[in-house]
This record gives sequence, structure tokens and C-alpha cells, in this order.
Amino acid sequence: MDVLKRRSSFRLFLAAVTAVLCLHLAAIAQVAQPAPASTASAADPRIASLLDSLGRVRTPTSSAISPDGNTVAWTFHTEHGSELHLTRIAPAGSAQNSAQDRVLSPDTIGDATRGKPGACTASHPAWSPDGSQLAFLSNCSDNGGKLQPTAQQNLFVWTVSANAMKQVSHLHGEVSSLQWSPDGKSIAFLYVENATREAGALAATKPWSGVIGEDNIEVQQVGVADADRGNLSIVTPQILHVYEFFWRPDSKALAFIAANPPGENNWWIAKLYTEEIIEALVTEGWMGSASRNMLGTKPKLVLDPQTTSGPLHGLQIAVPRFSPDGKQIAFIGGLMSDQGSTGGDIYLIPTTGGDPKDVTPNRPASPAYIAWLDDHDIGISEHVGGGSHLAVLDLATGKDDPDVNITLPETIHADDDSMSVSLSKTGNIALIRQSFDRPPEVWAGPSDNLQQISHLNDALQPAWGRAESIDYTNDGLPIQGWLLYPAGWTPADAATGKKYPLIVSVHGGPSSALTPRWPSATYGAVPFSALGYFVFYPNPRGSFGQGERFTQANVKNFGGGDLRDILAGVDRIEKRFPIDKSREGITGWSYGGYMSMFAVTQTTRFRAAVAGAGLANWQSYYGQNSIDQWMLPFFGASVYDDPAIYAKSSPINFIKSVKTPTLLLVGDRDGECPAPQSFEFWHALRAEGVPAQLVVYPGEGHHIADPAHQRDLLRRTIGWFQAEMPPK
Repeated sequence: MDVLKRRSSFRLFLAAVTAVLCLHLAAIAQVAQPAPASTASAADPRIASLLDSLGRVRTPTSSAISPDGNTVAWTFHTEHGSELHLTRIAPAGSAQNSAQDRVLSPDTIGDATRGKPGACTASHPAWSPDGSQLAFLSNCSDNGGKLQPTAQQNLFVWTVSANAMKQVSHLHGEVSSLQWSPDGKSIAFLYVENATREAGALAATKPWSGVIGEDNIEVQQVGVADADRGNLSIVTPQILHVYEFFWRPDSKALAFIAANPPGENNWWIAKLYTEEIIEALVTEGWMGSASRNMLGTKPKLVLDPQTTSGPLHGLQIAVPRFSPDGKQIAFIGGLMSDQGSTGGDIYLIPTTGGDPKDVTPNRPASPAYIAWLDDHDIGISEHVGGGSHLAVLDLATGKDDPDVNITLPETIHADDDSMSVSLSKTGNIALIRQSFDRPPEVWAGPSDNLQQISHLNDALQPAWGRAESIDYTNDGLPIQGWLLYPAGWTPADAATGKKYPLIVSVHGGPSSALTPRWPSATYGAVPFSALGYFVFYPNPRGSFGQGERFTQANVKNFGGGDLRDILAGVDRIEKRFPIDKSREGITGWSYGGYMSMFAVTQTTRFRAAVAGAGLANWQSYYGQNSIDQWMLPFFGASVYDDPAIYAKSSPINFIKSVKTPTLLLVGDRDGECPAPQSFEFWHALRAEGVPAQLVVYPGEGHHIADPAHQRDLLRRTIGWFQAEMPPK
């Protein structure tokens, strides 16, 4: 009897698996061809033009200012790869001219084509401390005396005075985050040897095979190359996956944040370490843990947030920075979502360990990037409301320097780090700026008199309406959001009696913030403004920008206060503007996708929804995703210890209330928000007779990377809303 039961159960299991695979393949088939245009979108000739315009945006990816503050090395992506430019900052009062700009590529240096792009890529520029050399990554490789593109990135160094280039590494894996040692002798970087994918949870996961959680684990370590001879050492142990690092001022040690593998899951429980770097380890090119142990170096644990007491307990840490005297380490600690999306308070801890000290308690902002200016001052780049803020913290007084107080209604960064800023020794800075009305460009100079360095997008003009910051209070909390007007809208339009549709777009995270940025040809709601919609971007509780208490205000309460904040914003907009309440929609990706799913189970005010990489069932999600460590600080316990706290926030438990037509979009190899979550919600909607469509993008992770998929995703989103709630 037991055997028969087991056979019957096995047959049921196979049937279930077959059914899921059939659904999976059917969903994937939807993206084998371009998205079919809906009747509404097919009749709107603006859409193709809008998509083409968004596809022409050229986005800078990094900027690094020379120590003397006179030259900016910056990169941007072309259809052939990354291109590196060097641009001199014009003296105050003079005009920039194109002769000050040159292209730097290993395969064109020193020949007649200097100043023109080469066939090889160049990215991640980093100046030596004295400015005499520039390190960068390139896919060039020597093939019979001629440099040609390959699939592997390697480290190159350009010597300014000699205009000479040399390759200083021969790597086999993924490399990023170049950083010179303070003495200028070595270059450290993050390295995944023999990598098969990008490190991090946003990238597509590997196809499931082998012993799960044990086989094929790739570890990111710190590599150090001797800048002169090119000898390479892996200086951190393979038992630690390193996320961020920083040199000690004497060039003899590193501070780094790391956790046990797998790295994509354990950033939320990462610890702060230091490690002495023995000079022979670098100059002789030692590899492997055996040689490292032979030389007597191993990491020292400085801070474990899981065991420390006080407000940092159980939270995340990022951006470690040695003080100039090497006696302290500053870092940012707080409740964070994805690694790289940083926000919290600034802490100090002795390099020997001890209790961390919060030096920005109750700060009404979310520091995201820091840099010591001297032993007493820390430069800060932070989220404030829905904008970016630059400040200098005086540690002696605990107050900001009144002479540095720059707030920008923009998104800023210098490289891949959240809100990073490149600093020179002279006080000049470089960064990439963008907003709703300004496309992304590199800017540099004094912080209060920045010059536009790049001119990639000068011909572009916004096709959408103007933006306004919407500030209101809900449940006693200050809430901020951004409202985009329909293109061409004026106050006189309100007098005509015409009503407009509204789309609510919820950011990912939840520990993040929507700051103004120029849209690209991928998922996003800005294009709807160009098509006649109002677009509301709320920053509800749980977001960055209002301080750490505000960021933690939705802990154990997903879909509660945060949803009330969003709906309160919609109420406010309805009272001020001519909104057609029968044509309101909601959309979002990741946490925004979850919120779109949950919102339609709690209210029928939304006429349509598009949920990207959402979450339908927190209980099943806990066992499906590859990043379950992130859930503990947000829910307070595992799903096995407190299932009720997960159940109350799960959209699937309220599915009977849904009436809203919903489009679901997801990558089939998304480890953060696995595709089965979208399958579950789609299946339930279909069973309840609610119009729904599920689109699965093959080979994609949480970040949709293929440009064709990006364009398809945006086209489908536009088509869905135009069909369900078109502008009139």
C-alpha cells in the first residue's frame, strides 16, 4: 500500500512538474517574437518614435578625476563596448573645446589614430596617487605582437609623461573595482577566478544542476597586482566572498566587507575585516591560501553586525574607509536591500575592533557614500527626500560644514557605487549627473561650480512633461514623491474639464529611493508622461532619504504603512489635479512589483497593473530565492519561526479580492524574485477570471540585460496600460 501511495505520489509529482514546464515554455514563447502591439498602441504613432529616442541615450558609466583636479577619465558604453576618454577641465571663465578631449585605448596608443576609438574596450579608470599613471580594464590581448579584442578583461596601465601603455595582468575571470595602493606600487581589485557569470544577485543565476548550494560556487576575492612587474597575488582567503575593500594609508593592509560563500546570498550578514598585506606577497606574485598562510597573514574580524549591540545589530554594513591616520574605520550601517544600494548612518570603529559609534544619529537623510577629507572631516554623498545632497561632516562638532551644502534634484554617481563622487587632492570633484530634464553626462570642477565635461546627449530634449516634488504627511510621517505632468500640460488645461489618467510607479528595494533620472529604452514609467499620463513616483516609508528610522518604518509591515503612504499620495494628487479616477494604474519592479501585486488585492481603485519581478507569496518565496538572508532584518524571523508575519503581507492570501487586469513580467533565471512567484500570481488570477498575462524572458536575471528584451518589456508595459486605460 505504501509503495502504491509512493508511486501515485511520484506520478502526481511528474504531472505537476510537466504542467509547470509547459506553462514555463508557453510563457517563454511569448518573447520569441516582438510584442504584439495592442489596438490602442498600434494606433499611436508616438510610441515607435519615443522608443527610438530613448534608445539613442548614451550613458556614461564611470568618471575619475586626476589628483591635481585637472583631468577627468570617463567611460561610456557604445555598441562595440566601453570607450575611455580623457578630458581636461577648462580654467574658470573659459569655454570647453573638443581639442581637450582624447580617446585612450591600448590598441591605438602612440599611432596616427590617437584620439579615435580602438577595437578594444576600456573601462573602470583609476588614477595613481600622484597622477602619473592611469589604470583601467581592457579586453585587449597580444596576438602575435598585435593587440586584439578578446573575451577577457585585463589590467592595463598608461604612463602619462611617456604616453606608454602596458598590460600588467593575465587574468582568467571577472575583475572590477580597481584601487591603487596609497604608495602607488600596487593595484587591488575584486576578482572571481574562472567566473561563469557576473558576481551579485542581480545577474542571471546558473541553470540548476549538481549539488545545490555546494557545487560550482564562485567566490569573489581581492587580487593585488604589482604595478611595475605585474605579479599577481590573491590576498583574501577563498572562504570569504569580498564585496568591498579599501587600502590602509600605509599600503600594508586592507579593510574589507565579506561573508562566507555563496556571496549573492550572504551580503546581508557580511562582516568587517582587516588583513595585513605582506609586501612579498605582492612583489613575488603569490597565489593560493597555502602560500598566504606560509607568510603568516590572515583576516582579522573587526565587526560582526549580527553579534554587536546597539542600533547596528542585525543590519548591513558598506563602504569601509580607513581614516588618514589609519586608527579608525568609517562605514555606513543600516537597513539595506541589494548590495550596492547603500543607505544608513555613518559609524566609526577602531581598527583593532570594539563598539561601533554612530556619528550621525537621527540624521534626516541617508548617507550612501563617504570619503575622509582629513582626520576630522568626512565628505558625504546622500539621499535627501527624493534628491541628492553633498555635505562635509565635522566629527569634532557632529555638524555639517555650512560652506558645503549642495542639494541636487538629480541622480548622481561616479562609478558603479551608489552615489559615489570622485575626489581630487585640490578639492575638485567629478561625477555623473542626470535628472528628468537633463540626460546623463559627466560633470567636474569645484563642487559649487561644476562644468559639463561630456557632451554625449546634447541633442536630446525631454518628450515628457515637467516634474514636481510632492511633499505630504501620512500617519505623522513626512512623505516625498515626484509627479511628472503630461507632456505639454499647462494649468489652463485644468479649466477645460479634461481628465487625465495617472500611473503610480513604485521603486524597488524597499531600501532605495526614486531620484530623478533620464529614462532609457527599458522598463520605466517616464515615457507615459510623453503619452498623456500623469506619473507619480512615491518614496514611501522604507525608502532612503528621510533618515534611518524612516527606512526601518516598514519592518514587519510590508504592504501596510508603505501602501497607505502611496495611496495617501494618490489622494493628494487627485485633489490638486484633473485626474480621472477610473483610469489609475500601478506598476513597479522587484519590491515595486510586489507592491503592485499587493495593492490590487487591497483596493480596486487601480484599473490596470504591471508587476515586474514581483512576489506573490512570501512563504513559498522564502524557499525559492537565492538571497533569503535579506528577509531576516525585514521580517524579524525566518518563515519557519514566524509564518504569520509573512502570511499577512502575501498577495496570494487575498487573491479573491482582485479585479484589476494585471501584466506580469520576469526573467526565467531571476534569483532574487524567482519566476515561480509570477507564475503563482498569474495562475491565481486566471483561476479567478481576472484578465492577466505572464511574460517570461529567457536567460535573464533580476536585471533584464538583453537590449531586445528591454525594449520588448517597455513596449508591452505601454501597450497594457494603453489598452486598459488609454489617454483620451
